[in-house]
Amino acid sequence: MIATGTLARWQSASPFWVSLLLIPLIWFSAFTGGWAVLLVPAATWWAFAVLDRITGLNTQNADPDASDNALRWYILLTKLWTPIQFLTLFGLIWYAAHSNHLSTIDKIGLFFGMGVISGTIGINYSHELMHQKSRWERWLGDILLAMVLYSHFRSEHLLVHHRHVGTPRDPVTARYNEGFHRFYPRVLWQCLISAFNAERDKLARKDRPWTDRSNPFWRYWVLQGTMLALAALIGGWSGLALFLLQAGVAIWQLELVNYVEHYGLTRKHMGDGRYEHVLPRHSWNASQKASNWLLINLQRHSDHHYKPNRRFPLLQHHAPDAAPQLPYGYPVMTVAAMIPPLWRRVMNPRVREWRHRYYPEITDWHPYNKALNPNPEA
Repeated sequence: MIATGTLARWQSASPFWVSLLLIPLIWFSAFTGGWAVLLVPAATWWAFAVLDRITGLNTQNADPDASDNALRWYILLTKLWTPIQFLTLFGLIWYAAHSNHLSTIDKIGLFFGMGVISGTIGINYSHELMHQKSRWERWLGDILLAMVLYSHFRSEHLLVHHRHVGTPRDPVTARYNEGFHRFYPRVLWQCLISAFNAERDKLARKDRPWTDRSNPFWRYWVLQGTMLALAALIGGWSGLALFLLQAGVAIWQLELVNYVEHYGLTRKHMGDGRYEHVLPRHSWNASQKASNWLLINLQRHSDHHYKPNRRFPLLQHHAPDAAPQLPYGYPVMTVAAMIPPLWRRVMNPRVREWRHRYYPEITDWHPYNKALNPNPEA
């Protein structure tokens, strides 16, 4: 176990700050144009896949009882990212609108790279922030999500996904044999609807209509509208189009990760709409060292669902006897997810092995494969 004193040192936190290197990298891409616009996707997808191969796995666990004071260097990183991403995104919109050396193709490539940053890092950091008790941190998370027009992710994730993961009520749990190209359009509209309904039902339990000012969707819409207006003000119609491009790429990156995290893993139906409690076995675990630096331990997803309020430095590695393991980190697995035959070849045998290990008594998996079991109680 990593002692609290060791965890509290800035040197221990420093590898997670690697995400900041993407900021000068994308500005170099903007200043250079041409081939350089490919640097950010190449760094996040390919370079970290290679680094994972070199650095291997990190199976060490930190003391889960470490205080926030001991985690100050980790917490500072997630707090700083919001203003950094804001200045980078809108600075790039201004720069692209006022530069003559960038072709249309260059601008598309540049903002594709910006979308990789705002999805891979920005939405991931918003996920960490939205789980905290601090109102200020939750606001920072909301601002990050507004920059990619996906504010409802907070409501869907906290009120639906964590409560109903592994059941038919959770849109984000990818079904066995469901390719990403079918999962993606399904999850886009289902998550928006389920998020809105969850907030509406939450207000109804207090005898309030959905139009009540406390509905966070009002905040979501105002923040998103502000981001759109700012992009148009700074860069005109082309600036607005580039903003929308990076938002679309960011959402695609998020849902690729969502697809990987729970593919084929379902909670056992106990009858009458009741399901077993969420356990580490209901999320895929990956403890590749380098990509967990970049993704602030998001790949230790089994522990995140088991203990959702743990800050990212305290997330625990779960051994294969407790949680199913991905063969590679997210940089490799998300690329594989875009190639359905390859994905099925890699992952379907692992899902079947998982079923045999934990649920040998279930002989008919058809209702689980097609999400035909009853919805859990709201």
